[in-house]
Amino acid sequence: MPLLQVGLTVLVTWFIFDRVGLDLARLGELEGGTWRPRPVLFLSSCLVLMTGYVWSASVWGRLVRDMGGPPLTLWTSVRVFMVANLGRYVPGKVWQIAGLAYLAKREGVQAGVATGAAIMGQGLAVLGATLVGLGVLLGANQFWGEIGWVEALVGFGGAAAIITVVVVPSLFRRVVRFWFRITRTDPPVDGLGGGNAGLRWLTLYVLNWGIYATSFWLLYLSFGEWRTFLQVGPAFAAAYVAGYVAIFAPAGAGIREGVLVVLLQPIMAKEAAVVLAVIARVWTTAVELIPAGAMAVGWRTPQDDSESVS
Repeated sequence: MPLLQVGLTVLVTWFIFDRVGLDLARLGELEGGTWRPRPVLFLSSCLVLMTGYVWSASVWGRLVRDMGGPPLTLWTSVRVFMVANLGRYVPGKVWQIAGLAYLAKREGVQAGVATGAAIMGQGLAVLGATLVGLGVLLGANQFWGEIGWVEALVGFGGAAAIITVVVVPSLFRRVVRFWFRITRTDPPVDGLGGGNAGLRWLTLYVLNWGIYATSFWLLYLSFGEWRTFLQVGPAFAAAYVAGYVAIFAPAGAGIREGVLVVLLQPIMAKEAAVVLAVIARVWTTAVELIPAGAMAVGWRTPQDDSESVS
């Protein structure tokens, strides 16, 4: 099974780069010295990216509370969320969700609420990333001109459908039930937070992905020439969605980079886009894994403390 997953990842990635027409010879001719980041912008991108991770963790903590779970401190939410995110680097999307549910239970969150919040958070995050990612159609590079009017209308129609489903409580609850059904998970007994919870949560996740997109824009500016946010930022969110859909690829490896290169084509050479996509992968991984690894090593729970005292 792991070999099949690797094979599919390589095959799809190769297909994407082949369609782009990547010239490996020209890629080898790029000078390494041109890829020295501007320190202030690069450090700013790291700080904003980390802010995005903290925001995502805090939104998840709010989901837990709205679903009837106990109120979690910001530190507890961040620690549980980021350590569980280590599961994203294992093939299959279930490990991150399972880890989040397990670690939350160790902090006193009921099993149904822990799993329900993890499942809901994943679904809403993908919807939020989709809405932000559709911003590529509005960029000054007019990406819709590259793909055609029909595809652009489909994209805007998809955005309208997402907003409609989330804004109308009855539709949102049906979609939520369907989402829990296909993920083979029981929804939390205490409901979904009451009122128009869907709109509130989606807004928070759209803002979350706005932060992530801004961090990538700053990363781009630290290496390249001036471009507007809409020309750069939304491409990062759209590439994430593509990597998420490719469930066979751990953390969307290869797929995300290929789609990012395609979306950056209107503003930079494809060889340079490949280098930036690889840098972005290392950047996101380092900013996420270093603090998450430190938190995992220093993890202590109330159960651990009681055992040490006894």
